[in-house]
Amino acid sequence: MKPILVVLAGLILWSTAVAQQPSDPCASLKEDQQAMESRLRDWPDLAKYREDDAKLGPPAKGESRVVFLGDSITEFWTLSDSFHGKPYVNRGISGQTTPQILLRFRQDVIALRPEVVVILAGTNDIAENTGPITLAAIEDNLTSMVDLAKRNGIRVVLASLLPALQYPWRADIRPVEKIRALNDWMKDYAAKEGLVFLDYHSAMANDKRGLKTELSEDGVHPNQAGYAVMAPLAEKAIGAALSKN
Repeated sequence: MKPILVVLAGLILWSTAVAQQPSDPCASLKEDQQAMESRLRDWPDLAKYREDDAKLGPPAKGESRVVFLGDSITEFWTLSDSFHGKPYVNRGISGQTTPQILLRFRQDVIALRPEVVVILAGTNDIAENTGPITLAAIEDNLTSMVDLAKRNGIRVVLASLLPALQYPWRADIRPVEKIRALNDWMKDYAAKEGLVFLDYHSAMANDKRGLKTELSEDGVHPNQAGYAVMAPLAEKAIGAALSKN
């Protein structure tokens, strides 16, 4: 490239970069601050489904509504594809931990008057998304959700955590043993409390107790093939819950 053309190209790139800068040099900082303040004001993100919950209304007569409650693994699941025509409601929020999900339980589950709630939560706690937390504290949060469901006549399906060797956003954490321990606790707790335990982990784990490569793109979140494995397991568990007295 000739020198004059190099200079012209440099000027064009510089002018484009300048044009893309915010007119207020503090605008980006202000936006970040506003986003942080909004999150602090609504830490459990009750606003996400508030309007949808209000529009949904009570179940139709004879309808066995089911709420799937959880984090991104639930949110990214297109339930209408996996359970065509079923009155299944998705109330997952990406990134959430059990204390946040617990705070949403009345609005996003109880108020919807489902027959069954499928709870899939805890992996983001192990990833420390909202800070360090003990397994006992995660168990307490799950127990509180179950207590709330039982008190309101909602049957519970308690789902195991999916396998994961590593979290892409927290590469320093090795979750395998904590996932195993929490799943073992859930299985025992479900048996004691008369809940249905939904074991996704056994069907989706490889020999290293990570998520099978064909079932995920990032080792944490299921892809279409992953959800295809999960769907019949969930359907069977829901049927078992509905058959309980």
